[in-house]
Amino acid sequence: MAHQINEDIHDKEVRLISAQGEQLGVMSLAEAMGKANEAELDLVKISPNAVPPVCKLMDYGKFRFEQTKRDKEAKKNQRIVEIKEVRMSPGIDSNDLNVKIRNAQRFLADGNRVKVAVRFRGREMAHTDIGKRLLERFAEACAEVATVDKEPKLEGRHMSMFLSCKQAKDAKGKSKEKNQDAKPATKTEE
Repeated sequence: MAHQINEDIHDKEVRLISAQGEQLGVMSLAEAMGKANEAELDLVKISPNAVPPVCKLMDYGKFRFEQTKRDKEAKKNQRIVEIKEVRMSPGIDSNDLNVKIRNAQRFLADGNRVKVAVRFRGREMAHTDIGKRLLERFAEACAEVATVDKEPKLEGRHMSMFLSCKQAKDAKGKSKEKNQDAKPATKTEE
């Protein structure tokens, strides 16, 4: 988001905020520019839709640098969750099924979501209940490491369900609980 700074601002009046965050009140643009020059800072429009627009005195170069630094840090910490797919047919043998389950558990341990699909061919469409039972058995086998996000659903000639890792959900839940516990503690210390 590009901010309007200094001479790019063309409003008659602005609400000015100091570099320390203090309200300096509503004033003419010329007066605000004078205060910015006095403090050797930039006048930056931070809320253009307000009436009058809100401007702040700040070192814009430093602000942009810190903004890009925060964005890079956030990008570095985020992890893209991939969806891995495991395909089967309703007549899969138990050993082949076990191999598919182990693969799915490995994908889940890596933190990815897993789409488990059963493909029906020809007359197999008459027995979609076999595919549903197969997917339920698959979910039970992965129950200790995964939760079912989407129940088995028939779409055309494919029946699919989605599994996601339990650990990622538990970690998110625990970190939220810790943050909630931490907030009241800091309030009481003040």
